This record gives sequence, structure tokens and C-alpha cells, in this order.
Amino acid sequence: MATYAIGDVQGCFDELKALLTQINFNSDCDQLWFCGDLVNRGPKSLETLRFIRSLEDNAITVLGNHDLHLLATAYEHKKPGKRDTFYELLTASDAADLFNWLRHQPLVIHDSEKNITLLHAGIHPDWSIKKTLQLAKEVEQILQSDNHINFYKHMYGDKPFIWDDSLSGWPRFRFITNILTRLRYCDAHGKPALNTKGAPGSQAKHLLPWYEVPDRKTQDDVIIFGHWSTLPHAGITSINNAYAIDSGCLWGGMLTAMRIDQEPFEYSHLHCAGAQKPPVRHLKKHKKKSKNNKRKKKGTT
Repeated sequence: MATYAIGDVQGCFDELKALLTQINFNSDCDQLWFCGDLVNRGPKSLETLRFIRSLEDNAITVLGNHDLHLLATAYEHKKPGKRDTFYELLTASDAADLFNWLRHQPLVIHDSEKNITLLHAGIHPDWSIKKTLQLAKEVEQILQSDNHINFYKHMYGDKPFIWDDSLSGWPRFRFITNILTRLRYCDAHGKPALNTKGAPGSQAKHLLPWYEVPDRKTQDDVIIFGHWSTLPHAGITSINNAYAIDSGCLWGGMLTAMRIDQEPFEYSHLHCAGAQKPPVRHLKKHKKKSKNNKRKKKGTT
């Protein structure tokens, strides 16, 4: 039995099926761990959800920010945005069943035998794995209850900026959700900068990737995450035990499968045509790589 962690699919269903063929995935015995953002921006969100749900116990997934946005839209709190591509999902005959299934998925998964934690975005530097699981459970219980409609009404927004154990109500749930599904950068005290999205080196000087904050409580824990397709090491290697696997399939990068049932971990990649044109931050990343390659060919450093 093989277990693979899969990077952000975002509705790129054909690429997902091609990658699974490439790794010889056997749905009778192998297992897939999806790091969230199953839907949106790519062309086949409906097919993606139907397929992953059909795998039953052979697939587990955490929720990403695009998955939560879909739920908010499906339950009529939010109108579809100009860049959203899940209209077919909203009008599908099995939509209600798919949305009910999706909102019952966790925000964080921890395998104590493998000592691996899977989530979509990041972990606050002051939270241990145990505390992260406890806080995630608070939000999961709301999503899986009849009160989930009210959750979507209060989900959007960047505040509060500072974590405090005494936070309560919707501000508490919003902060937890933002950290687990949107975090990339924060300062040394854990204050998130949720709208900073570029590759490391492009951020303000006081900001750090969440996995580089000194003395974070999860620095000895293996964490797999997606969400951050501009990371140059995504799908290649880890930094401080944090494995990034969103390698930008949507934008013409790669879709990554990371085999995690044996060590050392192994990566498999599918090069993707790209369902959308990369935003400026992705273009800068690719231009930088191109310049570096030219320098290497010329023998310069």
C-alpha cells in the first residue's frame, strides 16, 4: 500500500488523472492525501469533487480557502467572483450531496504513526500540533453543524491580527481559519500578513515565511502543506521539516505527488499546460529562474 500527498488540484481534473496514472495509483489499496483547494480556477471542479469523493477511504482531504469559498457561495452567502470557475458544481444534480460531503472534511489531519501533519496553509508559531488539532476541531464542529450557514457570514476578513487564547466567538473562529487556510507570512511574533503572496525575498523585511519563524513550536514536526505556489522549493525539498507541495499546476507549473509511506520521501511530478495565465508574482518567479539558467549556461555565478 502506497500513500501519496497531492498538491493543490484546483479543478485540474485531467492533470490529476494523468498524475495518478503516472504513479500507478491503485484505488483498491493505495491512499491519497489532498492538501486542500480541490476546486476553483481550473476547468473541472465538479469532476474533481465527484472523483475524490468516490474514492471513499482511499482518499482524505483537508479544506483550503477555495473549498471554503465554494461552500460560502453554495450556501448563498457569497456570489461567485469573476475568476471563480465552479458554476457547473453549483448547478449539478448531486450538488447538495457534494457540498455536504465537503463541509464534513477536516482542516488538519495528523497521522501519529507516520508523525505527519497535513493542512492547507500554515500553523501559527505559538501553536503545537496538539493545540492546532484542538483549534481546528472547534471550526470543524461548526462547519459540520446546522450553524455552518452563520460561519460563512463571519468567515471573511483579516482581523483579528493577534492570537490570544481568550479570543472567543466569530473572531476566534476567523483567526483559526485564516491561519490554517490562508497563512504564508507572519512576523516574528506570529502576526499574519495574509495578503502578502510572493516568493520569499519579495516580502517586507519584518516578515518571515511561517515555517522560518525562530523557535516555532512545530519546528520538529513534519508538516505537509499547499497553498503557496510561488515557493521555489515547492515539490522539491523541505525547509525546517515543512514540505510545500503546491507546485503551481493551475499556472502551468507542476502537479506534485509526494510518497509519504516510506523514507526518504519521494516526489513525482506532472508538468501542466496551465488552466490560467500566471499572475505577475508567478511571472516574476519564472523570469528569475530563466535568468539563473542563462547565467549557469554562460558559466557565471
